[in-house]
Amino acid sequence: MHDHKHHQSNKRIGIAFVLNLSFTIVEFIGGLLTNSTAILADAVHDLGDTLSIGLGWLLDRMSHKGISVSFSYGYHRLSLLSAVLNSTVLIIASLWVLTEAIPRLFAPQMPDAMGMTGLALLGVAVNGYAAYKLSGGKTLNEKVLNWHLLEDTLGWVAILIVSIILLFVEWPILDPILSVAFTSYIFLNVIRRLIEAIRLFMQAVPDEQSANDITQKLKALDHVANVHNLHIWSLDGERNVLTVHLLLDTILSNTVQNEVKQAVRATLAEYDFADTTIELEQSCEPCRDQSRNDH
Repeated sequence: MHDHKHHQSNKRIGIAFVLNLSFTIVEFIGGLLTNSTAILADAVHDLGDTLSIGLGWLLDRMSHKGISVSFSYGYHRLSLLSAVLNSTVLIIASLWVLTEAIPRLFAPQMPDAMGMTGLALLGVAVNGYAAYKLSGGKTLNEKVLNWHLLEDTLGWVAILIVSIILLFVEWPILDPILSVAFTSYIFLNVIRRLIEAIRLFMQAVPDEQSANDITQKLKALDHVANVHNLHIWSLDGERNVLTVHLLLDTILSNTVQNEVKQAVRATLAEYDFADTTIELEQSCEPCRDQSRNDH
């Protein structure tokens, strides 16, 4: 049953990827043929979503393989690598669209409004269908990708409205205005995503406030005298890992060990870590890792 559900999920994501990839190519060609920078801007947006869906499809397939000796945490960290690569591609593409669109604000060129309308109708249909295919998905992966596609559909609705206006009124400046608005939105969001992806790739603490809260909660547990070597990092932005050393104020017996482990488990439950490693130490023993970290 689980394998069947996974196969259906992977199939739905695969269909959405093929549709998006095919239509993104059509968009770039159509944007050039209709002389519309707004369509080129939306093509860049769809390119980003195509890359995201492609990654989601790949990770969905690889996650079924589970962990291995070489990849003991699995393949989830690929999403961070992909986020960095995807963001770089989108930044370059966005800058290219801006170099085309900004000059047209001062010297507008009338696009092919009829061609824009046809592409917009096709865009609403393709993205709407892809969103519909993923709307029945139950996995988090499918739900996140579905939001991407719904956002694309709304973008094409905006282009459709502008193209219809241009059919009746010769206001060519609407095309570069829409293009600059689209591209600026994409550019700013991609920059934020790139910065966050690089931070997590460098194993920065995902949430400093949570790290401080965890430290204080662990210190407050019975038998815990001190907390050190607390490390929290993220595998992919969702699955976080924690390691920590707890210095005990009493002799480590089986009873004490069980009490501390139960208390730690209850304390960390709300943070839903993908993996935790806890080392219990007594005051009489030196911390091997502490001495290394001091240098």
